[in-house]
Amino acid sequence: MILKQAATLSAFASVATAWLPEVNKQITSNNGTNLFTNSNGKIRGVNLGSQFIFEPWIAESVWKDMGCDGQKSEYDCVANIGQDAANSAFQKHWDTWITQDDIAEMQSYGLNTIRVPVGYWLKEDLVYSDSEYFPQGGFEYVERLCGWASDAGLYIIMDLHGAPGAQTAKNAFTGQYADSAGFFQDYQYERALKFLEWMTTNVHQNDAFRNVGMLEIVNEPLQDADQVSSMRTSYYPQAFDRIRAAEEQLNIDRNDYLHIQMMDEKWGSGDPNEALKDTYYTAYDDHRYLKWANVDVSQDSFISTSCSDELDSSTPTIVGEWSLSVPDDVENDSDWSTDSNQDFYKRWFAAQLTAYEKQQGWVFWTWKAQLGDYRWSYQDAVDAGVIPTDLNSVFHMGVCN
Repeated sequence: MILKQAATLSAFASVATAWLPEVNKQITSNNGTNLFTNSNGKIRGVNLGSQFIFEPWIAESVWKDMGCDGQKSEYDCVANIGQDAANSAFQKHWDTWITQDDIAEMQSYGLNTIRVPVGYWLKEDLVYSDSEYFPQGGFEYVERLCGWASDAGLYIIMDLHGAPGAQTAKNAFTGQYADSAGFFQDYQYERALKFLEWMTTNVHQNDAFRNVGMLEIVNEPLQDADQVSSMRTSYYPQAFDRIRAAEEQLNIDRNDYLHIQMMDEKWGSGDPNEALKDTYYTAYDDHRYLKWANVDVSQDSFISTSCSDELDSSTPTIVGEWSLSVPDDVENDSDWSTDSNQDFYKRWFAAQLTAYEKQQGWVFWTWKAQLGDYRWSYQDAVDAGVIPTDLNSVFHMGVCN
């Protein structure tokens, strides 16, 4: 049993843990349960949105309670309330937003994976102390959460969600509401590469990270292939080189390497494999939000589009973000309201799950929210009866037949 063996090692012993579940090796919870048995090896997961990178729209009342009301991002809040106050507020948030009870609830719902969005500032010596403002002390909370998830038998995707300089403009998910995307230059790449080396070393040496099998090297870069060409030709190959060099230095067997994940070509940032010399243990991420897609806005269209989705330009592809949300201009209409259209949302969930499990699987955005809208909250959707706890039951609905 992989986890039992790993648990006998000290917290900083060399623990070989990077892989795809069932494809490369099996994992079990501390009580011996293999969460991938019911999914036939497919990833079924949730994102931990607003845990380590806060997006105010997800939980406005928590944001206000933290003293961040009116601020657009973590960077803005820390700059406004000061480092000491921010550290205290964010540490309280990290301690309470996703708890061990949440992890147990995910496990009970048939989920087997979490995707953990983090920012480069988790490695605090990368932050420019005279010009950048981020909360401090997050690493121990990431470590604790990954330990809980590993004990529960959940697979973990570690996601560099907030890159140095911001990989897209005016979006809180980068940790800073930047006027322009400043990531796409060499000195910012170097900071991200140092983060990746550091995280790789942590994964392989710290028992709490034993179920981290995948490292995503940047989330949702600009959807402009020309503007981000240096990312593909410089940052991506260097990321592979630096991660593999760190693993070689630790004498990690190739079978235990991290899967290195990039956004798939269908995301719109160009071919991620363009300059790679070796794609061993590569994985791909695609995000599928019909809310913002050029799709006829009707219930039948959403279901038929999802049923026919073929997200297969690269393998293995994981649909790392998706939801049940619909376009803003119709979301409160009677034809789309959450109160009177539960049957549609059940069927659309089934359609999306069916499509995404044609590939390696899926990770829903997000686990929990304060929106009063189950379309963005897996936890709320289960409570509303829209998402079943027996996920295999969706295949008996015949939605895509």
